[in-house]
Amino acid sequence: MYINFDAISSGQAYACMTRTLLPRPIAWVLSENADGSHNLAPFSYFNAVCSDPPLIMLSIGRKPDGTPKDTRDNIVARSRFVVHIAHASQAEALNASAAGLAAGQSEATELGLATTPFEDFALPRLSDCRVAYACERYQVQYIGRQQQALILGQIHAAYIDDRIATQDAEGRLQVDAARLDPLCRLGGNDYASLHEILSLDRPD
Repeated sequence: MYINFDAISSGQAYACMTRTLLPRPIAWVLSENADGSHNLAPFSYFNAVCSDPPLIMLSIGRKPDGTPKDTRDNIVARSRFVVHIAHASQAEALNASAAGLAAGQSEATELGLATTPFEDFALPRLSDCRVAYACERYQVQYIGRQQQALILGQIHAAYIDDRIATQDAEGRLQVDAARLDPLCRLGGNDYASLHEILSLDRPD
């Protein structure tokens, strides 16, 4: 099959990309609404992009009615947000948090997801997530015909569950990926978890 991206719609391009760029990590993003409540939403156009400074990238589109998504507005207006790495047993809650709620409604509250203070950070983190990043807006660019928001966030701190993390003899962080068990995004309605993990030495 050959697909000419210059000859297809944006919807067709989205379908092709999200069904072939696999698996994708998911950012489960907690941000602050204007009334102080907490918005929670998943995004799979997400990854690490820089280490100095430590930056992650979120690409956030628009709601079906064309208006900006709440996460985008919250980050633009109030800067701080928390990115969580959900584990596979949180799949249903993560998927449910993608539902469209009225502005100011908290997905975390609606779904009964507990939060806990994030040390030295203004926003809390989800208690049951094994990894969370305390982030602040670094830069926002608007790209594409629909003005997708490309958000760069600077990581100021990370929470890593002690049960999945150790340090080697040289003090380097080691994370047990199987215990982290990150939820991965596939195409359509599909998700995946890790199965076989390969460990290969990098060539000199």
